[in-house]
Amino acid sequence: MKRILSIQSHVVFGCAGNSAAVFPMRRLGMEVWPINTVQFSNHTQYEAGWQGMAMPAGHIAALCQGLCNIEVLARCDAVLSGYLGSAEQGDEILAVVAAVKRANPAALYFCDPVMGHPEKGCIVAPGVTRFLTEQALPVADIMAPNLLELETLCDVHLTTLAQTRVAARRLLEKGVKMVLVKHLGRAASVPGRFEMLLATPEGDYLIARPLYDFACQPVGVGDLISALMLANLQAGYDGVSAFERTNAAVDAVLRQTWEANAYELQLITAQSAFADPQIAHRAERLA
Repeated sequence: MKRILSIQSHVVFGCAGNSAAVFPMRRLGMEVWPINTVQFSNHTQYEAGWQGMAMPAGHIAALCQGLCNIEVLARCDAVLSGYLGSAEQGDEILAVVAAVKRANPAALYFCDPVMGHPEKGCIVAPGVTRFLTEQALPVADIMAPNLLELETLCDVHLTTLAQTRVAARRLLEKGVKMVLVKHLGRAASVPGRFEMLLATPEGDYLIARPLYDFACQPVGVGDLISALMLANLQAGYDGVSAFERTNAAVDAVLRQTWEANAYELQLITAQSAFADPQIAHRAERLA
């Protein structure tokens, strides 16, 4: 059994951050140790707002010290980080990553660089974007930005698949071993479908799934993609197979959510797809 330390947000109601990531990873057979960077009543895109707080400075470090005290860090196979409640939490997360890698040099750091999109209601604290660009990027083994986050990481504007491939490979040149661009958006090769790009030292791969016409787009899809990709890799699948399985499982969740006319991701209804995804779309290796 593989063990994943997942450090990201938590919502009491709905699916975002750890609330979107922990159950799917466990359903794939992972032992997950969640640490919450914030605890909110619900995700931040509800019109009525939300209640809750970011965890105070020192909280993540203290929990890590507790894990160190009981000598379990050597059992940790991967650290996953997502939404940060403050830039200071970033420093604590990198200290956790360093401690885990000292205890288990084979452990991976999977960084989901959540930078926020104010126009969509997703807001991050001051300094978080700078932390991700300047401090997390040089340390990460795997990164999973969306198109806007990739633009920020590389300080470019992207409108085509070719440009996006170049940007993703710039991250590989900086030491990242695998880059998953979770949503190509305006840079998609075919309008009207959801496309993702996987960049590895061996090559680039494109995959697609249907777009569903939601009245309100569900939140937490990116968190789910990162969690499933990491869990599939930890389950022993190679990068391309993990990519295909992740795409299929996410499609199953979104289809169930759309059919239920729901705003929150229908993780429970679609849970069989996490362990046994029905792969309808294969990854295309790009020339």
